[in-house]
Amino acid sequence: MESEKKNHAPHCLILPYPAQGHMNPMIQFSKRLIEKGVKITLITVTSFWKVISNKNLTSIDVESISDGYDEGGLLAAESLEDYKETFWKVGSQTLSELLHKLSSSENPPNCVIFDAFLPWVLDVGKSFGLVGVAFFTQSCSVNSVYYHTHEKLIELPLTQSEYLLPGLPKLAPGDLPSFLYKYGSYPGYFDIVVNQFANIGKADWILANSIYELEPEVVDWLVKIWPLKTIGPSVPSMLLDKRLKDDKEYGVSLSDPNTEFCIKWLNDKPKGSVVYASFGSMAGLSEEQTQELALGLKDSESYFLWVVREYEQNKLPKGYVESSKKGLIVTWCPQLLVLTHEALGCFVTHCGWNSTLEALSIGVPLIAMPLWTDQVTNAKLIADVWKMGVRAVADEKEIVRSETIKNCIKEIIETEKGNEIKKNALKWKNLAKSSVDEGGRSDKNIEEFVAALAQC
Repeated sequence: MESEKKNHAPHCLILPYPAQGHMNPMIQFSKRLIEKGVKITLITVTSFWKVISNKNLTSIDVESISDGYDEGGLLAAESLEDYKETFWKVGSQTLSELLHKLSSSENPPNCVIFDAFLPWVLDVGKSFGLVGVAFFTQSCSVNSVYYHTHEKLIELPLTQSEYLLPGLPKLAPGDLPSFLYKYGSYPGYFDIVVNQFANIGKADWILANSIYELEPEVVDWLVKIWPLKTIGPSVPSMLLDKRLKDDKEYGVSLSDPNTEFCIKWLNDKPKGSVVYASFGSMAGLSEEQTQELALGLKDSESYFLWVVREYEQNKLPKGYVESSKKGLIVTWCPQLLVLTHEALGCFVTHCGWNSTLEALSIGVPLIAMPLWTDQVTNAKLIADVWKMGVRAVADEKEIVRSETIKNCIKEIIETEKGNEIKKNALKWKNLAKSSVDEGGRSDKNIEEFVAALAQC
């Protein structure tokens, strides 16, 4: 039996938290594993099944489990707290049923790589004798903050004027993730991000979607307590090493991009002249913030491409779309194609970790306008540590005013400081490429992981 097992390729189950920003990096990592000879089965919740089954996930098998809300997922739940309680219970049961089925397949899984947001997966996987691997979709810096919170090493509500954590720069309370700084906001999400560490000591490996050179001090501290390896950035290969054939885009996108329309508009613009503004798919801007951003983009006198979802366009100033002669407003667009277009000058973003890694992998200067969760800490690192962007600072009402936005745009596009930011962005791009290229640190870490799996 042992010799038969050795004849099979390692088989990893991949189980992300059911949100686009969590699924995409784990799918991208899966492509790296497949290239190194690992069989991959992606496990998604039933409500995501139709989305996944329509996508081009070549060489990836797909199975589903239930989160208890098969028709609508989180949107069908009364609250995130209810969703979490049901998903954790029903998910454990249906995952066990799936693992029982897969255990009798020709090449049964020997490993489960799970989103750290779902710690219960580790317990279920271990009960079937699987190697348990936690996958961090957020930065090591942010995860270290959450770990210190879990261990009650950060007192809540916050009481200190500054925080000094191992491997991190000095952080003001407002630089910490919003769930800490605004303690009591979004309690469901707070529970999820902090309880990632409830059973982390049982994990055989911890993989982080980051680059060692980006966060060396905090990674060095974390590896003293966990079996952690950086394997990022988990972005399409075409942005960096180009070693994965046809890996030009993510496997999952929940919106239909207006690709041809956007690219045609960009093609007519001078090199480095366009400001791209997009704030992801989770949290939207308030009406007041939308109107301030609208004025700031217009007053900058730069060309701009702004993604405003259809149900949020009523927040725009009256007649704004028609009067914006240098701007294009769309409900969605192909972000990677926009970020890699030579017309792009800078990216106004909430600084979600995926968007940050994309911009870093391409070498795009950022204007940081964080909204919540880990974005505020990412913004601190972008502006003050990595120096690949500027922070658009909000006022006492937590609104970034139009004048601030206009000045940030002009600073990046027109000034010497902007040129330094562009140079730093290119420096990080080269480091990201080196990390995933053959022989780079992330590549070696993935090789080491695969070699260990082959021995299981």
